[in-house]
Amino acid sequence: MDIRQLRYFVAVARERNFTRAAEVLHIAQPPLSRQIQLLEEELGVALLIRKSRPVRLTDAGRLFYEQALQVLGRLEQMRTATRRVGLNQNSVLSIGFVASTLYGGLPSLVRKLRQHAPELDIQLLEMVSVQQIPALKEGRIDIGFGRVRHGDPNVVGIVLREERLAVAIPRGFPLASETTPLPVSALAAQKLIVYPKEPRPGYADQVLSLLYSRDVRPAEVLEMRELQTALGLVAAEAGVCVVPSSARQLRSDVHYRLIDDERATSPVILNHRVGDSSHHIDMVKQLIQEMYAENPPWLGGGHNLPLAGAFGRA
Repeated sequence: MDIRQLRYFVAVARERNFTRAAEVLHIAQPPLSRQIQLLEEELGVALLIRKSRPVRLTDAGRLFYEQALQVLGRLEQMRTATRRVGLNQNSVLSIGFVASTLYGGLPSLVRKLRQHAPELDIQLLEMVSVQQIPALKEGRIDIGFGRVRHGDPNVVGIVLREERLAVAIPRGFPLASETTPLPVSALAAQKLIVYPKEPRPGYADQVLSLLYSRDVRPAEVLEMRELQTALGLVAAEAGVCVVPSSARQLRSDVHYRLIDDERATSPVILNHRVGDSSHHIDMVKQLIQEMYAENPPWLGGGHNLPLAGAFGRA
């Protein structure tokens, strides 16, 4: 077994198709198929179900895929770290984040990191929650701030807070005549704008799940790619949009009302690799604790539910 075979297998597992994988790898299909076959022969188990369209992974294949991602990600980390040490370059901390965290604690955290570790090269990469898990396992990011819970055993997920949800409403709509919390039932028969359009599952599914669990059916669901576009459509009176409370500061030309439902929240989750012993991860956690102890405005009860634990307040 060699690194080339791991890369070949990961490409096939991702593309679910030998032809497309060969194109991605810039090789012919026959040698690709042969290397996967040799890999299976060495392991003594089938990794792929070739008769299905698209190609599917066996149970052994799924396990091997997860392990291969970690190995390849670790190799890339080793290569990058070694090169930087050899060139006397700064350490790198890559942070993946969903856009809505920019209106909560992420900017404050990054400022604190730069103050405490000026030698650290901080890279910020916007990516939706479901993209962060494979990015962590592949070593493309070191930590992630997302909003979707996961069950991946190779990634630690820490809920930092449960942020309340609010409805962004065009100023000319009847629902914008009050400032009191809005019952979920008031969204029935409204045109609802959700984001992100893809990939799924994501924040949009959290919002739709909340409504459907309360038997609330919008008149129409419009899917947008990003938060800013969704709120722009609200301002244009195309419909209403459910957003995290901290995003209320994004636009002043729409009206916001908190949702009056204890389940109307979206978690902010810190993700990192299991077993990552980097002191930068510990520093991030410590700085978050200090930041929360300062009780910034975006952490107030009007924005979040009380959360017991290391990062919340009992």
